[in-house]
Amino acid sequence: MIPLKDDNPVERTPFVSYTILAACVATFLWQVSLDPRAAQHAIYALGMIPAVLTGQASLPPEIALVPPIGTLLTSMFLHGGWMHLIGNMLYLWIFADNVEDAMGHSRFIVFYVVAGIAAALAQLALDPASQVPMVGASGAISGVLGAYLLLHPKANVLVVVPLGVFTQIVHLPALIVLALWFGLQLFQQVMTGTGEGGGVAFMAHIGGFLAGMALIPLFKRRRVRLFD
Repeated sequence: MIPLKDDNPVERTPFVSYTILAACVATFLWQVSLDPRAAQHAIYALGMIPAVLTGQASLPPEIALVPPIGTLLTSMFLHGGWMHLIGNMLYLWIFADNVEDAMGHSRFIVFYVVAGIAAALAQLALDPASQVPMVGASGAISGVLGAYLLLHPKANVLVVVPLGVFTQIVHLPALIVLALWFGLQLFQQVMTGTGEGGGVAFMAHIGGFLAGMALIPLFKRRRVRLFD
């Protein structure tokens, strides 16, 4: 299923979500402006590499731009291709505004970063010796999805359902859309084992989603109810 939009209004403009989206797009435009060698160096310099973070490997000095722990943050703004970027930004656009609305701008910044770090650490715990750079906002956005599930499970989401050569556009409750999304991540992780399936860090998605569910009761404003 491909989500298109939800019908869940917000009380305030989600400035932080828009800023994150703009920062990810701007960073990717910078990436594609580089020559292939420099672009690859940027991925290794700013992506989260488990083996480097755990001290089992190191980058050449001319590539290492930030301390290894800093890549937990910088990796959230890099993407591996146009489809990677567009998919992540679509989910961010649809679901982040309501989560930010439930927390307020300042708390949402902290929540987003913590969820992204939790996602990266989940992938690191699965394979701490991996030398494959992990990049993308999907771990942090998975945290947003987990929070949205507990906040608004009954909200209607407009989705495209591919049915072979035909497609169907339907409204489904967020509970179904997000539960199926999470189930797919679990299935893909089981099928791929400890490695990354097709370059996708499924364990990061799982860790981010669970972190979002765990954090939302702590970060939401007091008057905001869960399961609204």
